[in-house]
Amino acid sequence: MPTIPCHILVDGNPIVIYASRNGAPTKMLPILTPFLERFWQEREFSSETDETPDVLVAQLIVRFGFEFSEDDFSNLKAGLGFDPRAEYIYKIEGDRTVSIYIPQDSYREDPSQGLQGCRRLEEQLAHG
Repeated sequence: MPTIPCHILVDGNPIVIYASRNGAPTKMLPILTPFLERFWQEREFSSETDETPDVLVAQLIVRFGFEFSEDDFSNLKAGLGFDPRAEYIYKIEGDRTVSIYIPQDSYREDPSQGLQGCRRLEEQLAHG
């Protein structure tokens, strides 16, 4: 199994989700895209908007826990710090787009820089 680590961020929530494998866009986006489409549909259907970033973070942890952990639950963690091993960072924006960032050398040296130490890929993925 690929060991490409990544982070997932949600605009409006400080939690940094870390997955130690399957973080390449070719693996992540086929899971993340339909998940987000369904999430946004359910939020609209229920007319709930309060605490959406918090609910989304919790749902991402549950979804990716099942997807990536298999029998080793150390493959997924959530906290407030960035990991220097992350090769991709996915940020779910408040406007429902997903931006993908690639950490640069400055991030690797000091991951506390977060997205400031990354290069954003030009493509953005719109959802909902």
